[in-house]
Order: sequence, then structure tokens, then C-alpha cells
Amino acid sequence: MTVRKRSSIAAAMLSLGVSVLCGLPAAWGGSKVQVGRPCDRRDRASLAGVDHSSFDALLRKYVDDRGLVAYARWKASADDTQALDDYLAGAGCVDLKKPAARSAQLAYWINIYNALTLKGILREYPTRSIRDHTSRFGGYNIWKDLLVWVDGQQLSLDAIEHSILRKMSEPRIHLALVCASRGCPQLWNRAYTADGLDEQLTSNGKRFFARPENFHADAGSKEVCVSKLFEWYGTDFGATPADQLRALAPMLPGGTEWVVQPGLRVCYLDYDWSLNDQRPVRK
Repeated sequence: MTVRKRSSIAAAMLSLGVSVLCGLPAAWGGSKVQVGRPCDRRDRASLAGVDHSSFDALLRKYVDDRGLVAYARWKASADDTQALDDYLAGAGCVDLKKPAARSAQLAYWINIYNALTLKGILREYPTRSIRDHTSRFGGYNIWKDLLVWVDGQQLSLDAIEHSILRKMSEPRIHLALVCASRGCPQLWNRAYTADGLDEQLTSNGKRFFARPENFHADAGSKEVCVSKLFEWYGTDFGATPADQLRALAPMLPGGTEWVVQPGLRVCYLDYDWSLNDQRPVRK
């Protein structure tokens, strides 16, 4: 598929994302779940003009300072589950041809990704892990089959992450995108904004690496262990583990400045896929 030139970076990324998405099998027969709706308004907003305040209010209401979500309480509220649906529908009514600053594009797509993930989990709740809804053969895969309408196109979580956001050359997105698991970066209980994005992403990184389950370093043995997230996506930060550690250094805990030295051994920590639930579902 040939991607036509667009007037904004986000539009070009969307075109690429859709071409990738359309080339995928339908989750080997899995059912698609559609969120939002097509928008036929002619006066659609640019990405910079999207109002994220309703999503912000939901995050402040249901997400605590540890990034854990009150899924049971949220799902019990018909008004607030509808409010999330309304936010996704409204945010999808945009015109990607209209120019928007890169920070506004990043904030928009991060918010959409996180809101869609929350929608997907609320749909399945009660559940113990997002991995229980990621069938690879013959069934529903939340990352591929949960689709949101954006400017007349349907996008999956995979398409938003890999074919849009990762193409925008801001590796810190991996410290903001939430996979609904305790091992992933904690869900911030506010919506992202264009004007504060740089500070917000750096702050996310500092919170993430402050947790020993995500980072620890031993100067004596010259061993640095980081989240498995960086085994999967480390090359977005740098070509080698040493390059990646240099990129991460401003976000690492104090007293670990030595991790930029050569000759270190890098290991990857186990990833906790249990749901980021304030009241985990018991087995």
C-alpha cells in the first residue's frame, strides 16, 4: 500500500499504521471489538484541539498514586464507564490532516492508547491479567482486536504503539504507555498534555526506575539489572545496552551515575503481568 503524503506527522503515522493493521490476519479468526464511532463532522479538531479533561477526571477518580486502578468500582458505575466510551468517541473525531505540534500528537496518542487499554480491561473485568486476553491463535487478542475509530479509521493498540508512536522517535513513550500490569510503568492518574509532556515523561521514568523490581545496580559486580521492557524495546533508546543506559541516566536513582561506564553486565528482570488492580481478583 502506498502511503500518500500528509500535511502532518500524525497523519503520516496513521496511514502507516492502517496499512500495517490491514495487512494482519483477523487474529486468526478472532472477533473484533469496535470502540467509538465514525465521525462525519466537517469541523473536526486537530490533535492539538482535543479536550482530554473528561479522561483526566476519570483517571483522578479511579487511579491511585501507585498507578493501580479501581476497576471494580469503575465498572460498577454505568455513568463513568459511559464517560470513558464518550471520551474515546469524542477524541476520535479529529482531522489528522490538520497540523499539530509534535508534543500535542504524542500526548494525544498516549492518552488514546491508555484509555483504550482501560476500556479493554473494563470490558473483561473481573480478570487477573491482560495476558488472559491475548490469544495468539484462533481467539480474541486485546492488542490486535480491540479497535478504536480515529478520523474514520479503526486502529488497534498494536497499531497505535508500533506504527504510530514508536515512529515518532520519542522512546520515553514506553514509560507512559500502560499495559494494565504491575510490571509496566504505572498509570499516571492524570491525562497527558502537550505543554507539560517533556516533564511528565521524565517524571514517569524516575518513578519507574525508583522501584527495585524495575531497576537495581551493583557497583561492586558492575551489574545493572533493568525491567524486561528494555529487552523488548531497548533499541528505541539506543543501539547497544551501553547506549541505552546513557539515555536512561537522567531518570535513574541518585548514586548510580557509574552505570554509564563501559564494561558493565546488563541483565533483565522478571516482568509481573498481574493486573494493576487496587483489589486483585483472587484465584
